[in-house]
Amino acid sequence: MTARTGEPRAPYPRYDAACGWQALLAPRRAAPALAADVDADLAVVGAGYTGIAAAREWARLHPQDRVVLLDASIVGEGSPGRNSGFLLEIALAGDADAGAVDRMARCNALIGATMARLRALVAEHRIDCALVRSGTYRGAATARGVAALRDYQRFLDAARLPYETLDGGTLARRIGTRYYRFGLYSPDCSLVQPAALIRGLADCLPESVRMYERTPVLGIERAASSRWRLQCSNGSVRAPRVVLANNAFAARLGVGAARLCTMYTYAALTAPLPEQCVQRLGSEREWGLLPAHRLGTTLRRTGDGRLLVRSLYGYERAAPVQQIAPLLLDCLVRRFPRLELARLAQPFEHVWSGATGLTRNGAPLFGERRAGLFVSAGCNGGGVVKGTLFGELIARQAAGAAIPDVAALFGAASWMPPAPLRRIGFALAAALERRSAGAER
Repeated sequence: MTARTGEPRAPYPRYDAACGWQALLAPRRAAPALAADVDADLAVVGAGYTGIAAAREWARLHPQDRVVLLDASIVGEGSPGRNSGFLLEIALAGDADAGAVDRMARCNALIGATMARLRALVAEHRIDCALVRSGTYRGAATARGVAALRDYQRFLDAARLPYETLDGGTLARRIGTRYYRFGLYSPDCSLVQPAALIRGLADCLPESVRMYERTPVLGIERAASSRWRLQCSNGSVRAPRVVLANNAFAARLGVGAARLCTMYTYAALTAPLPEQCVQRLGSEREWGLLPAHRLGTTLRRTGDGRLLVRSLYGYERAAPVQQIAPLLLDCLVRRFPRLELARLAQPFEHVWSGATGLTRNGAPLFGERRAGLFVSAGCNGGGVVKGTLFGELIARQAAGAAIPDVAALFGAASWMPPAPLRRIGFALAAALERRSAGAER
């Protein structure tokens, strides 16, 4: 679902509603906007999980260097704070390949080690982000969904990863919905308040990293003396090395336009539910559920008794949340009819959209695109941990250090047809995917 809101080709996301996760937090003092021309040894575009990890890693490798980190929004309000807060320690179901267990084991080892470093940072800096290793559920409501989860189960078996199979009744007793006929539970996932986590990671960056918020990069050009110049509204940054960590919006700065597209997803968060509702939500006090189909609905129950629902997709432009809210409510009501949420005057406390970068084959756009210009984009919903890993790796590559072969392990973004063929192809593919998703939506 899309709508013509805002400027469609802006080189950064523009949202018409505040991030719900951010709205739950106390106000934070933002870093100043860039208001001069500055020089740096490394410039990073995008203060998300990838960009912050890249800046931190460069500062670790070269503590005397000047690192400039630029973000179009304020930390926590942008796309990194708008996700569902799943910190997956193993491959997503859509990425898993039972025929490539050795390769997947190497990927999972990298992701697991990255999660350990994130957990250590949270502990060291006392980041209050409600991080809990709760595991995650995957639920299937249709025969097609069950088949997809059985495929994932075969991967888990081949990889010798722990999991639990759940029939519909067991799943209902745990999370309070009889909507699903089959499920899997994996312990290899943590849940977090994503806006609190990204704010905490930004606020504990090394002193050699200078961050500027409310500073969108409007253009990039090759300047004199083999330096890149990043043009912003009220200043510029010149640096010999640049890392683009702004996901699909790297394409709007001239990098990866033939391999990246912007997708918007939508989420809503209830107020803390009354006790009579909480008692109907099963035995698990905090949980997350991922869908069996990639266009399905994601659910979370938070520690303070809220429900989060994420579903629906828009291509390149976000629909107004006023149009989206009733559709998200329908997703939730179908799963939890006993809660009678539709009777409430205000079922949701917050509704928002969030941009993510997709590639045609689900693989990242990663590496040096031109001399001194590096990119890590196309997260494909891979989330916090994988984004952090790629941020660390792209910084090491920019520093000339040896890194694992990202393309061999995770793949490389494939070519996409140009507009308008891309838009037409997306519309056709989305229609087919919606039909195949059925009740998983």
